Amino acid sequence: MTRPAKPSLNAIALAAAAAACLSLPVAAQGNDELLKELKALRERVEQLERQVKAQPAAPKPGEWGMTPEQARELNRIAVKTEALQDNFTDQGYKGLKISGQIDPAYIINRRQNDRTFVFLNNGDARYTYDNSYFGMAVIDFEKETESGARWKLTLAPERGTGAVANSRSIVHEASVSLPLSDLQTRLWLGQIPDWTGYEITLPAGNKLITHNLLFDFTAPTSYTGAVLDITRGKWWSRVGLANFNSARQSPGNNTPALIYRVDYSKGEFSGFGFSGVHGKIPNFAADGVYNDPATGDETPFPSAGKSTTANLFEVDAFFTRGDWSLFGQISVGQQKGAAIFNSDGVLRNAKWWGLSSTAAYKLTPRLEGVLRADYINNKSNGGGLLGYSGDDKVNGIGRGLVPNVDGEYVDFAKGESIGSNRWALTLGMNYLFDESTIFKFELRQDSASQPVFYDTKSSRYYKSNTLLGASVVVSF
Repeated sequence: MTRPAKPSLNAIALAAAAAACLSLPVAAQGNDELLKELKALRERVEQLERQVKAQPAAPKPGEWGMTPEQARELNRIAVKTEALQDNFTDQGYKGLKISGQIDPAYIINRRQNDRTFVFLNNGDARYTYDNSYFGMAVIDFEKETESGARWKLTLAPERGTGAVANSRSIVHEASVSLPLSDLQTRLWLGQIPDWTGYEITLPAGNKLITHNLLFDFTAPTSYTGAVLDITRGKWWSRVGLANFNSARQSPGNNTPALIYRVDYSKGEFSGFGFSGVHGKIPNFAADGVYNDPATGDETPFPSAGKSTTANLFEVDAFFTRGDWSLFGQISVGQQKGAAIFNSDGVLRNAKWWGLSSTAAYKLTPRLEGVLRADYINNKSNGGGLLGYSGDDKVNGIGRGLVPNVDGEYVDFAKGESIGSNRWALTLGMNYLFDESTIFKFELRQDSASQPVFYDTKSSRYYKSNTLLGASVVVSF
């Protein structure tokens, strides 16, 4: 019985050279100079391989299977490849990942008589459901060190969380995650985007263009603080102390809020989570004025500039299987002294609860239909949602107005202490053009229990508004 032939030394050497050339980190592909050198090295290896194959198949005992010149050339390739790898590591590219996304959008808002492209519009523009986290350009840098520390910097000019909560900062996220006792127990520090609900901030991860009502009006923007991040089996828990929607608290507001998020993944197809915020947050109602009954003069509230206690809690879940994707969320919240009705000088509590659900179905492998339904109950004390402590005629928050005998819209539809409940129904589609490009389209109908949507063309108030949107999301 004959033994299998042993691989020749030249085959082993060539395989080693090819492996060395191919072992460069993928991130090196971004460096044109390294790519050129790598291409030249590979071509030289292929040339040597052809020369070796041209030699007799069975070299004499004791011979190498390649000429001394070929052996010296192979050694030079190995040395140069190792030098390139060392240089790549020394420059900090090892463990570095760069990604990004961009989503120019086009929005038609019936009541605002608005037909416009939306892209990188600055902080002077209002934050509304037709002008939230879309029309963005995002670049993301992630770095993991050999010790397990994770560093993340996400830049989103004009439309990120920094633009909303930190005076037009371009920083959407800037955080570092340090391993403590093990890689599954970490300390997470810095500016962290909010994690409430089933929708995320950046557009590439969402089915539709606009966000649901709970995302826009009952969820925080970002946190600046420290979080304990623990993963145990199917459970992922984060709990910490942080500034609420602020890089630094104003003088006199020196108490951070308690924040947390817990997720459970039952498997690949389903899971649920809950999150909450408990503590003092900015109260915009207290920064207003009221008519003093004694003097009739407009008087600032004595608690102006002070934060008040808020309690926010929500539960969300998802199920994806086959062509179906289902998402749901329930939220409740209140903030002390932040309601809209305060004309008698008394700051009342803002209270709300809401529901949101989304169903998506793959009509084809590339085309997906999406239906979303939202509802917020917000009638208590004239209304008032998170960060919204006044009547908002664009978003449909607060008291409805009806015309008086002179046709002027100055009378409240149900009285000055009754806020409007809000709901929205959105029908959309998204098409996967290629692995990095998605086309989105949606038709959205927003409604309220009172006439709270101002029509800029007729100068009247209505109970509903219609929005059309289209966008292209390109990511890498």
